[in-house]
Amino acid sequence: MAIQDRIALVTGAGQGIGRAIALKLAESGGDVVVVDINMEKANETVKAVESLGRRGLALKHDISDTRSAEEMIEESVGKMGGLHILVNNAGIVRDTLLLRMQEDDWDAVLNVNLKGTFNCTRAAVKYMSKQRYGRIVNIASIVGEMGNPGQANYAASKAGVIGFTKTVAREFAARNITCNAVAPGFIETSMTEGLSDKVRKELSSHIPMKRLGSPEDVAESVLFLASDTSSYITGQVLSVNGGMYM
Repeated sequence: MAIQDRIALVTGAGQGIGRAIALKLAESGGDVVVVDINMEKANETVKAVESLGRRGLALKHDISDTRSAEEMIEESVGKMGGLHILVNNAGIVRDTLLLRMQEDDWDAVLNVNLKGTFNCTRAAVKYMSKQRYGRIVNIASIVGEMGNPGQANYAASKAGVIGFTKTVAREFAARNITCNAVAPGFIETSMTEGLSDKVRKELSSHIPMKRLGSPEDVAESVLFLASDTSSYITGQVLSVNGGMYM
């Protein structure tokens, strides 16, 4: 199995893409720490992980808070016995056009999506550096590469994640720690469920593969980057977007 007996931590793993990633890692032999602000959903994911024969641990932490992120990593290592894989998936959106965007909308999105990734990664690499092994996968976005009207805050946060990924990759490569990003396009999640058929058809018309992606499409890419199959790949952005942006 691709990550047999490795210990992974996935933020925002209570539902959607994060849940799919957690389950894919468990299917592939990993034990998984499921972090989410919704403990009911986190516990549901843990039950699914355990049904696959792997250990799971549900934690509630605010990754935008530096101390909370540090405690999250400490608790994970203490209870699970180590940490080999970190997937920074947690993120929020507060979409509106720039002229209508409030400072709170900007700060909230940057604090979770970008600062949260920084907080979790900085705390995790302390352990990974000592063991001279680590796989870090950051979930970016197609809009961090191409921009999108109404998402100045979200696009900026995800573009920041890409730049952060490349820098972490350079700083820790000598410690056998890789850091890569996955940039999903439009994926079938609760965020896209409310789209009308007209909007969905319009979106699909801009995607060469003529469909939205699935959470499992993203999870497969994360698994690849989290495994030793990708041991000579670092600082890269793997786009999972059906060809919408090339």
